[in-house]
Amino acid sequence: MGPSLAFSTAEELRKAGNSYFKKGFFNASIEAYTEAITLCPDIPVYYTNRALCHRKRNDWTRVEEDSRKAIQLEHNSVKAHYMLGLALLQKQEYADGVKELERALDLGRGANPKGYMVEEIWQELAKAKYMEWEDLSSKRSWELQNLKEACEKALKEKHDAFEMEGFLDEAGPTHMRQLEALGRVFEKAAEADTPSEVPDYLCCKITLDIFRDPVITPSGVTYERSVILNHLEKVGNFDPITREPLDQSQLISNLAIKEAVEAYLQEHGWAYRTE
Repeated sequence: MGPSLAFSTAEELRKAGNSYFKKGFFNASIEAYTEAITLCPDIPVYYTNRALCHRKRNDWTRVEEDSRKAIQLEHNSVKAHYMLGLALLQKQEYADGVKELERALDLGRGANPKGYMVEEIWQELAKAKYMEWEDLSSKRSWELQNLKEACEKALKEKHDAFEMEGFLDEAGPTHMRQLEALGRVFEKAAEADTPSEVPDYLCCKITLDIFRDPVITPSGVTYERSVILNHLEKVGNFDPITREPLDQSQLISNLAIKEAVEAYLQEHGWAYRTE
């Protein structure tokens, strides 16, 4: 079979695989994509399509295999990096999984900033980051509680020693002040892991959610990129707050706010929660 005929046959198999997938016939879809790969093994979309089928069947080992192969063929494949990230998270390889999701998110924003995949990738990334924070937060809370109890025990032993030596009048108030001071210290230490309100300047003025990909308009207002793009497309070419004329080409990434958001999330992982 010549290259031209092989490719046209493989494309027909891909279309058949897509049709099977839409109907939920994942095994048939996998077979079609596999035949297409046999004919044309250097086309990345055949691997990402098959990986998606494996994902539907929760076969994460094969998701990883096909995603890695697709990335070898196309380094900037959003879907391949995304599904590889999901597969690694399933293996509890959180650091590598998050890294792949972040790569997919960056690529997706460059290709189609308001596309459905950008939102889907963000949701999965935020979920992974929140779970990572939750695990670390539980460990920190346990360590802080143990340390606090040890400090309280040491203060009590010191208080009891003062009482035995006859300094009862002085020991009581001093002990209470020390316990109060200790409580304040540990309360301060736990602040970063205590959910609160995200500062307004880190949130989009339309959605009120923390920024993901902030852009600034000529009037100085910062919006979430996908939200303002959607506004410009569906509502009109004007700034929704200042009402001044606005075109997509005038939007500039607000790197200062983006860095501030990243720093905030680094210290307050609970803010990744999307529910």
